[in-house]
Amino acid sequence: MRRAAVACLVVLTATLSACGKDADSGSSSDATALTITVVADEGADPKTYELECDPTGGDHPQPAEACKALDAAGAKVFEPVAKDQACTDIYGGPQTATVTGTYEGDDVDAEFNRTNGCEIDRWERLGTTFFDVPLQ
Repeated sequence: MRRAAVACLVVLTATLSACGKDADSGSSSDATALTITVVADEGADPKTYELECDPTGGDHPQPAEACKALDAAGAKVFEPVAKDQACTDIYGGPQTATVTGTYEGDDVDAEFNRTNGCEIDRWERLGTTFFDVPLQ
C-alpha cells in the first residue's frame, strides 16, 4: 500500500510540474511580433520593419513609441473597414502598408491605405511613428 501511495505522489508531482511548464509557455503565446511593410509613395520601394512588444525589440526605428501607439489603438485597428461602412470621399495620400504576425497572441494580417476617410482614420490610430512614414 505504501508503494502505491509513493507512486501516486510521484505521478501527481510530475503532473503538477508539467502544468507549470504549460502555463509558462502559454505566456509567450501572448506576444506581439509584427512585420510592417510600408510603401511611402507610388513607385517607391517598400520598407519592412520587425516590431516586438513586451519586451520591445525588432529593427523598427522607434520600437517603444510604435508599441505605445499599438497599445493605444488596440486590436480593432487590424479589422478591415466594413464594406457597408459609409466613408468620406477624401484622398489622404498614396501610402500603403501591410501588417502581419501576432498581436497579443492573435494572428494579424491587415492592409492599410489612405484612400478614404475610414482608411485614413485606421492609419492615424496607429500614427506616423508606427508606420515610420512622415506625411505632408
